[in-house]
Amino acid sequence: MCGIAGFIMKDGRKPEPTLLDTMAAQLAHRGPDDHGVHIQGAVGLAQTRLSIIGLSSGHQPMVSSDGQLSLAANGEIYNYIELNEELRRLGRHPFSSSDSESILLAYAAYGDGCLERLRGMYAFALYDDAQRRLLLVRDRLGIKPLFYLQLADRIAFASEIKALLPLLGRQPEVQPGALAQFLLQQFSTGEETLVAGIHRVLPGEMLVIDADLRIRRHRYWSPLQIAPSSLSQDEALQQLDVLLSEGMREHMRADVPSGLFLSGGLDSAVLACQLQALGAGRIQSFSVGYRGTAMAHELDEAQRIADWFGFEHSAFELELGQVFARIPHSVWAADELMRDYACLPTSILAETAAQDLKVVFSGEGGDEAFAGYRRYRPTRLERWGKSLMHPGSGGFRSRPQWSRVWMQRLLGPSLSHAAERARQPFIDAWQSTPRNWSDLQRRQQTDLVTALPDNLLVKTDRMLMAFGVEGRVPFLDHRLVEFGLALPDPLKVRGRTGKVLLRQWAQPRLPPGHLERPKRGFHVPVGDWLSGQMAARIGDLLMRNQGVRAWFRSEAIADLVAARQANRGGSRELFGLMQFAIWHRLFIDQPGQVPRPNEDPLDWIASNG
Repeated sequence: MCGIAGFIMKDGRKPEPTLLDTMAAQLAHRGPDDHGVHIQGAVGLAQTRLSIIGLSSGHQPMVSSDGQLSLAANGEIYNYIELNEELRRLGRHPFSSSDSESILLAYAAYGDGCLERLRGMYAFALYDDAQRRLLLVRDRLGIKPLFYLQLADRIAFASEIKALLPLLGRQPEVQPGALAQFLLQQFSTGEETLVAGIHRVLPGEMLVIDADLRIRRHRYWSPLQIAPSSLSQDEALQQLDVLLSEGMREHMRADVPSGLFLSGGLDSAVLACQLQALGAGRIQSFSVGYRGTAMAHELDEAQRIADWFGFEHSAFELELGQVFARIPHSVWAADELMRDYACLPTSILAETAAQDLKVVFSGEGGDEAFAGYRRYRPTRLERWGKSLMHPGSGGFRSRPQWSRVWMQRLLGPSLSHAAERARQPFIDAWQSTPRNWSDLQRRQQTDLVTALPDNLLVKTDRMLMAFGVEGRVPFLDHRLVEFGLALPDPLKVRGRTGKVLLRQWAQPRLPPGHLERPKRGFHVPVGDWLSGQMAARIGDLLMRNQGVRAWFRSEAIADLVAARQANRGGSRELFGLMQFAIWHRLFIDQPGQVPRPNEDPLDWIASNG
């Protein structure tokens, strides 16, 4: 796991080593073990390394033996052992024990076709000097991030937005469409980010950049390629067992110890089962709950799973002050705004795990692959009503996160205009699906290309990498995702129950009665904290933030605070404004500031000066 950055210059100009060092410094948290810079012609590559596989021989950027290819990679190629055996038969022998080298060798052997042979989570930049082109590639599901910026004299890229800000040469500007998506849909998605001019490389995409800085986009994998299957239950269970075992066996490859985040739900329990069955031993596991709140947690369920499989378990019962002290650092770590409160406890767990571990397994992706979310099984009346009120996506992802009252009263003119298209990515994803797909499969695919890479996996990657911890998500092995999406609907949803097949596989392997317990997950009691005097203090500070004054009707904030204090809603709106204010200060007003992991969020809301 690493941070990567670099650029390709126009007209063959020489890259500036000091600027590469500056970009790498912004990514030091992603790779505290090593760093390197390589310049080849008009291309400069930089990498900060977290050593997981090939501890002593994986220095990057890597250069091929003939000097024609250079690589900066972030992530893991899980099938590097099998791939290297295949490459040896072609006469291409690895000179290191690093999994990243298999990218270089596979490209030398197969060209762009190498992407079909890679299994893993990755984002990489590969420069082919003979063809004078730079490839920017992101894994199929978007587990690893990659951003780029097109300027007059270069195209730059980096693992995180913050590493691109020094190249702008001006104060960053907010992209209103992305901001409206965050406020109303919980996150922004697609090519545009919150910083104008900085774009995402999309999941399953390769960008080919030539010497004249022309960009050709190629989608080498998409869920739309998956054809529905007609497997029987027995056939599906057999295939699932093989896929889970093969995928987990590859994901367990590492030269350092690993641990597990246990939520108490089905997905992390399945990972616990597989880790134990494949000989992981008494690994460390972690779970979190809260003191002084009425919100239920899953500490007992997580402890039960840990005891069942013989793990060394740590359960943390947190005070609310501990949780919300993570807000400034989590906003900085994420780069992108998203209203996923689970970032806060995840940040605490990541910092704790980092004291002993570099690798932690997590259950993200199980709900998307096997249809676990409540939103995947609406009643006919619910679907009909939402489709009628919000057409275009079958009633899916239709309701804005903000109430219409506060949208009208708080959004400034530019945001009000942008808000009209905030749902468009979901509509586009829904309408792109084949006609022979079911409503359920459309819901899964829409999440797979929007919410998964641009919300859930942002949390998993950035919160963990902020403390130099690699998050591994075995449910997002693309073979498992393809299998789950293709399954017949009755093997995924039955009545009010989701993940039917996965439950059938897990039931005989888990403690008796575990699957009958209600799912709760990593929730955060925001309403308990964002009330009373705290809401009033946040409201006062918001009106002193430059970004809030520029994009919102700040005169309505006092009424929002009053509604929140009277327990008449408003928590999402007030929390979203606070997140934006902190983000604006860190990324627009004063880029380069880094909050400590535990800070009073009130100190970071108002703009300085």
